[in-house]
Amino acid sequence: MKEHYDVVVVGSGLGGLVSAIILAKEGRSVCVLEKNNQFGGNLQTFVRDKTIFDTGIHYIGGLEKGQNLHQYFQYIGIMDELHLKRLDQDGYDMISFGDDTTEYPHAQGYENFVMQLLKFFPDEQDALEKYCAEMRRICDSFPLYNLNYGAGYDLSLLSINTHDFLNSLTTNEKLRAVLAGSNFLYAGIADKTPLYVHALSVNSYIQSAWRCVNGGSQITKQLIRQLKKYGGEVYKYKEVTGFGFEGDKLATATINDSETVRGDIFISNIEPKTTLKLIGADKFRKSFYKRVQGLEGVPSAFSIYIVFKPESFPYLNYNYYHFRDSAEVWTANEYTEESWPHAFMASMNVGKNTKQYAESLTAITYMNFSDVEQWAESHNTTAKENDRGESYNHFKERKIEKFLQAIEVKFPGIRDSIRSVHASTPLSYRDYIGGDRGNLYGYIKDSNNPMNTFITPKTKVENLFLTGQSINMHGVLGVTIGAVLTCSEIVGKEYLINKINHEVRNGTKS
Repeated sequence: MKEHYDVVVVGSGLGGLVSAIILAKEGRSVCVLEKNNQFGGNLQTFVRDKTIFDTGIHYIGGLEKGQNLHQYFQYIGIMDELHLKRLDQDGYDMISFGDDTTEYPHAQGYENFVMQLLKFFPDEQDALEKYCAEMRRICDSFPLYNLNYGAGYDLSLLSINTHDFLNSLTTNEKLRAVLAGSNFLYAGIADKTPLYVHALSVNSYIQSAWRCVNGGSQITKQLIRQLKKYGGEVYKYKEVTGFGFEGDKLATATINDSETVRGDIFISNIEPKTTLKLIGADKFRKSFYKRVQGLEGVPSAFSIYIVFKPESFPYLNYNYYHFRDSAEVWTANEYTEESWPHAFMASMNVGKNTKQYAESLTAITYMNFSDVEQWAESHNTTAKENDRGESYNHFKERKIEKFLQAIEVKFPGIRDSIRSVHASTPLSYRDYIGGDRGNLYGYIKDSNNPMNTFITPKTKVENLFLTGQSINMHGVLGVTIGAVLTCSEIVGKEYLINKINHEVRNGTKS
């Protein structure tokens, strides 16, 4: 590492890496600091029983040529190098309930989305077409979502509630449940989740839905490759433990309590609560600091990772969102010790040789951090290993068994195909991803008070900027757009959007 950089990025998640590439392309000297052994945040993969699993990226949307994420990835130079498999166009997600064998598809393409659901709801064409029209209207209202430069969006959009909107569409409760059935994508809460969160989450998948062959870490590898191409640097085992000021400006970041690096601009891709604590409460307005520290994170998750015996379980080219009952679509995170789990998302991991049979399956359900509170003082990563103890291992074993019992309702006989099972808890998500109390997608967004969770990328510290899933939107597309928004505060919004569009349109690279 050099002693000084134009830009120091703290955290190597997607937002940090995209921000670093954009500014490196602008000729800035950039370094990215990562505390863990692996770069990428939610893009990380890991290996169990010689099988690759994703930490957080199970499928991606909007990657067909001309679609929004394709254009952003084309601009940062990684699109042509990704190994992808398109999910079933007539049903990339399947929504199911209880022991009912009916599976309701979410299809790719808005006309196809309507057509596939009309097979199950023949009297609901008007409701389905209104739903699709509203999804597109909302997405068209956010300029950066479509690589447009504009004044911004209508703030009234932020106050529309998803649950209320779906209720206004139709009296058919099953259809409401089906349309909301993938709300695990944003940890939906009935009386809070704004419709824009739902729309921005599902729209890109309806456009096109893809799996990353052999895991999402390939995105990280290509991002780092591009960063280095433009002279940027990236370092692991470099945990930022403090900051130093010269006057009112940030001047240095302290690494591992021992070394320092100087910077003209600092971008934090780590959790905003942690960022503010490291900077110091006295550097921000008391009301802002208190508001951020008081923000409630969305729930966390318990995940199991199943390795199948060879040629034993059919590969399914779509994901499942399964609920015990359609009435629990909005309440799956409200459980007791006895009733858990109420719902789960299941996704096959696809490898290069996967065709007829699945290599593995990842299943995710809600789990509140309070369930693992007794081990909260323990921290365990590859970089800093720490055994949480036998009681924690027994806890995981009990939860694995209960989860498998729930999965067997949907997949009878699945145990016969299992070679090994592994698990992660909210503590795993906290330690490896860095989310407050292991939350999946940042802070809860509330249609009743939409500005309360709004955090701008530009802070009151002149040369400190924020990026990541808590700043704009979560997900690959949301975080990528958020990184563009962060960088636009540094280089100019109109300039950056025009440059991206010019390069994408003309196939040129700076």
